[in-house]
Amino acid sequence: MNWSEFFNMGGYAFFVWTSYGLTLLVIVANIVSPLMQRKKVISRIKRAIKREAIERANVEQANIEQAK
Repeated sequence: MNWSEFFNMGGYAFFVWTSYGLTLLVIVANIVSPLMQRKKVISRIKRAIKREAIERANVEQANIEQAK
């Protein structure tokens, strides 16, 4: 058996290599997608924390002004 025969897969090369390619694509998507979602979630949480800090500061400032 030589490399040419191996890559030809007995006449089924198109189906075999397409299957390998699609499987690799799905595996990569299953790895990359959660990583991208994680980044989005972390950025949303950071924005929410900043927004809450600004709101707290505004409330405290309003309380100080009312006390005067």
